[in-house]
Amino acid sequence: MAMTEEGTFHPAPIKPTMSYETLAQIDVRVGTIVKVEEVEKSDKLVRLIVDFGDHRRNVLVGMKKERDNPAEIEGRQALFVVNLEPRKMMGELSEAMMFDIGYADKVVPVLAMPERPVPNGTRAG
Repeated sequence: MAMTEEGTFHPAPIKPTMSYETLAQIDVRVGTIVKVEEVEKSDKLVRLIVDFGDHRRNVLVGMKKERDNPAEIEGRQALFVVNLEPRKMMGELSEAMMFDIGYADKVVPVLAMPERPVPNGTRAG
């Protein structure tokens, strides 16, 4: 656990070393979150409609309990892994994975996003 009882943050250990070739296989792109929609019968998931410049994708994320109003991220750009196998959740297909910062460390997550607007579909790395 990353947080102590006093609330002091302690970073997790660094993961094992990997090669640049392995890192180069991960396709991270900027997309604009066009719409945030409810996923029926889910107490965690919302559906993001994300514009990647030449196409849009549905991305399911578990942020219902993390934000009072998940729709507040509509119109924002964020980073997404776009070359993962699509994953079925709650009977729906998620076609990418949104990067967030904090979830793995039990910190209230925030979006990983560019410091200024860039074209949708721009690659990270």
